Amino acid sequence: MEETRKRRALFGVMLTIFLAAMESTVVATAMPTVVESLGGIHIYSWVFSGFLLTSTVTMPLWGRLSDLFGRRPTYLTGLVIFLAGSALSGLADSMAQLIAFRMVQGLGAGSLITIGMTIVGDLFGLERRAKMQGYISGVWGVSSFVGPLLGGFLTDHVSWRWVFYINLPFGAIAMALIGGALGEEGRARRRPVIDYAGLALFTAGVSAVLLGVVEAGRAGTWSGPDVLVPLVGALLLLAAFVAVERRAIEPIVPLRLFANRIVLAAAATGFLAGMAMFGAISFVPLFLQSVTGTSATGAGFVLMPFILGWVAMSITSARLVLRIGYRSVVTAGMVFLTGGFVLLTRWGVSLTQGAAMRDVLLAGVGMGMTMVPMLIAVQSAVPRADLGAATSVTQFFRTVGGTIGLSVMGAVMAQRLQAGSPLADALHGVFVVGFVVCLAALGSAFLVPGGRARDLARAEMRGEPTGAGG
Repeated sequence: MEETRKRRALFGVMLTIFLAAMESTVVATAMPTVVESLGGIHIYSWVFSGFLLTSTVTMPLWGRLSDLFGRRPTYLTGLVIFLAGSALSGLADSMAQLIAFRMVQGLGAGSLITIGMTIVGDLFGLERRAKMQGYISGVWGVSSFVGPLLGGFLTDHVSWRWVFYINLPFGAIAMALIGGALGEEGRARRRPVIDYAGLALFTAGVSAVLLGVVEAGRAGTWSGPDVLVPLVGALLLLAAFVAVERRAIEPIVPLRLFANRIVLAAAATGFLAGMAMFGAISFVPLFLQSVTGTSATGAGFVLMPFILGWVAMSITSARLVLRIGYRSVVTAGMVFLTGGFVLLTRWGVSLTQGAAMRDVLLAGVGMGMTMVPMLIAVQSAVPRADLGAATSVTQFFRTVGGTIGLSVMGAVMAQRLQAGSPLADALHGVFVVGFVVCLAALGSAFLVPGGRARDLARAEMRGEPTGAGG
């Protein structure tokens, strides 16, 4: 009976993570039709940026709230918000409405990924947790590939509004599975003290960071007032946030987590690897289409090995860390990722499709060997009471790294184009930046402690829990 309950909860979590991850890509292929229907092309990029902003900012908040109030009620609340945002997005009558409703959808999506992975950490002991987190990462990778295909199919054959409506039936199934399978926590709870000041400062500070870097990527410069004002404001807000968190009874982001070497290593490697990979991979289709003359379909086909390498090595590395430890696997992953970028920097007009697929496969293998092992390490190294906060912080730094990487590389490309460089040279600069960041990420991999995974895990996080998962 207990195993059946766990399987139902796991399936529900995998379904919601698939929906949330797919929302980052499914809209892209529908947007030309959406613009024809609603207009507002001058602000349409905020359909993506608004979702990214609210989902990223709220990740650590949802994780901590699940520690304070319990996984089940917090997760179901986030899922309801996500589905409400999906329904409203499908009903939008203007681009401004769609942006607003996508931000609501992102608000809920921030909970689905982080708390979903936390629930897996709650339900399983170290060995099974490693396997399950590998499968979860595989779901993430598959959703990245399926999203654009599904978005295009629904837009062409049904309606662009079904890009959002499709979440509703599957979300309802996930809600029933999770609501029925997860019980209430067995431990007694005192009434939590909400850190409202920390909540406000964190939200404002991270929002300002993201607004600044998104504008830098759009404008191609980091020196304009539209970039500097939000970034300076973010620095002041986040400094105030750190001061508040040091005194808070129940901090939104417990700063004590960063005293743990594994959490610190996960934040650093996740941020740098995310900055390199998610930034650069966005420019791969542009290079293939604009420099080598590959069709849009062909460019999408080239990215398949990246997804397959990520999925396969996420599953493999999750099991491998149990035998040889975290540091060896993560360091090897960073070597693969850096090697992939060495090859990317050599791309030119004569690049063949086969060579491109080989190079992105190497990078995908590197990402698969990096992200899942670090998540498993973090979930095994912190007290169960901080599991949600630690998991969400790990995901947060990876996502923010990707956003900053995209903006930095976009600014580099724009500056080179403005200086008269051909597009191939401008994109070469993008890949060089990614390579330099990869070298820093490789260095950060040595922050990961050596030793066997079981020896590094806290005693309470090694074995199968009895009745956890509320």
